[in-house]
Amino acid sequence: MEDPRPLTGEPLALDLVNTEWVSDGTPHDLLAEPGGVALWLRVAGHPDAPRDADALRAARAAIRAVAADHADAAPLNAVLAHGRLVERLGADGPERALEVDDERWRVPWLAAQNLLELLRAGPDRIRRCANHQCILHFYDASRGGRRQWCSMAACGNRAKARRHYERTRDLG
Repeated sequence: MEDPRPLTGEPLALDLVNTEWVSDGTPHDLLAEPGGVALWLRVAGHPDAPRDADALRAARAAIRAVAADHADAAPLNAVLAHGRLVERLGADGPERALEVDDERWRVPWLAAQNLLELLRAGPDRIRRCANHQCILHFYDASRGGRRQWCSMAACGNRAKARRHYERTRDLG
């Protein structure tokens, strides 16, 4: 199965959020599709992780809520409560290891923790696409920090075409 999502390659937290999207007015949820959880885990670099759609959905909702408007932190903190980073000295030197209370929460925890890293690096760089019909999120890594669209090829071009049409219609 090929990845059907219109936007991929974002940091883990936002890539998980982007497992839901709207195409031609129709909502899609990769985690609800047969084989979708396994596909996303593979694409996200965790092909051997337990395939628990409920844990991933809980993390996705918590991350989306915080990314969208820094809403209630309780759901995100509930995901993070399933794990912790442990510092120790190993045979090759200092080590940092993730311990989770249940392996089903490893990847959701990593996604939630990734959101914290993004918030530390630049909370204003976490954005939702400026197209009001689009629900995709991205991390603006552009030098100027002015990215507005999930994809210039899709939403950006539609917006430019719409503005051009409105301008030329008003002139005629």
